[in-house]
Amino acid sequence: MPRRLGAILAVAFGVSLSVIDGSIANVALPTIGVQLGISSADSIWIVNAYQLAIMVSLLSFSALGDVIGYRKIYIGGLILFTVSSVACALSESFQALVPARVMQGFGAAAITSVNTTLIRFIYPKAQLGRGMGINATVVAVSSVAGPTLAAGILSVADWPWLFAVNIPVGLAALTLSHRFLPQNPVRDAAHRFSWRDAVMNALTFGLLMASVEGFSHGIDLRLISLGIAALLIIGFFFIRSQLHETYPILPFDLLRIPIFSVSVLTSICSFLAQMLALVALPFYLQHACGYNDVQTGLLLTAWPAIIMIVAPVAGMLVEHIHAGLLGGTGLAAMAAGLFLLAGMPEHPSGFDIVWRLMLCGAGFGLFQSPNNSILIASAPPTRSGSASGMLATARLVGQTTGAALMALLFHLVPENSTHAALMIAGGFAIAAALISFARISLPLPEGLERKHRSRS
Repeated sequence: MPRRLGAILAVAFGVSLSVIDGSIANVALPTIGVQLGISSADSIWIVNAYQLAIMVSLLSFSALGDVIGYRKIYIGGLILFTVSSVACALSESFQALVPARVMQGFGAAAITSVNTTLIRFIYPKAQLGRGMGINATVVAVSSVAGPTLAAGILSVADWPWLFAVNIPVGLAALTLSHRFLPQNPVRDAAHRFSWRDAVMNALTFGLLMASVEGFSHGIDLRLISLGIAALLIIGFFFIRSQLHETYPILPFDLLRIPIFSVSVLTSICSFLAQMLALVALPFYLQHACGYNDVQTGLLLTAWPAIIMIVAPVAGMLVEHIHAGLLGGTGLAAMAAGLFLLAGMPEHPSGFDIVWRLMLCGAGFGLFQSPNNSILIASAPPTRSGSASGMLATARLVGQTTGAALMALLFHLVPENSTHAALMIAGGFAIAAALISFARISLPLPEGLERKHRSRS
């Protein structure tokens, strides 16, 4: 147990860094823009560069972990993330900061590509859900901590300290990782990592993300059409090559496992619903309900705060109750909460808002840990890295699409965009719930199946 505790702390520190840095700079963008002498539009690249680097490299890092070992990828990611945080903190120009953020994104991609599969080696099969519950809690806390932590730092220091605070945490995570993270088996040494496939993977996901963002922000349709054409051509050859690979970067071999592919689809729909709602709610609460930004931030904390309680419990419940049933029930509750938020009275009280947000968060927490457990457990041990990468990719695809859909709604229905967003988010949550319930008829992975059989 002491060694397991040290290992899970190592994973928690690394994951929290990677998640927090996705949003910690958002609050400071206006200040950074003024100090570096750049426009507001250009300052967005300080955030986008980080997210884009994660998207284009995540699956490649997870596949490389299957070849050389997940521990090496994780520790390498921590080193790169910590060193690039130093570079970010020392940057004195926009031209220096953006490349440093790209390198930081690559480090975060390496960390998040294998963090859930490391939990598979830290916890025995029978307790995998508990590890996933802890991981889901860390992600939930980190997702809300970014803006709060940024506000605290900026109240006493300049913006470079937003990145400098990563350094001691990164060093602590590295120390714990070297000491406690378990070694893991790697697949047949005859198989090599394909750098050509990694480049094609990066181009495919990069063009996909650029096309979605471009369309949602109203960029010239001719440019978007060129990007989509390039995406279709490169994506066609990339997918065709991956279908014939024994160990593909885009894990079609795992997607042929019914419960794995259904869990991935459930994850995409649920994270799309969550991101769409969390982007819409600040505008809804401030513009429609009259709350200020501080009050809005405090109210929205109810969503991730309840996940901190529910996710670990759900991680233990998956040892006794089918993950499809838990996930479907949770997502149905989330959908109910979203529809209730959309139907709030014109001047809702804080209590009216908080209990609806807590219903959404509790539902999402009940879904997340069981879904991650079943997704990771359904992959062969030698393909755990690819399963972990696919889990993170599904989350990023859902979040990116949700944010882009909100931007599109601002253009299409400017007078009623936030209400429409909450209704659409509820629809996606219902779809995710139905997909999750469909898993009940599918055979469980070996570890979870044995556990359920012994209970019955």
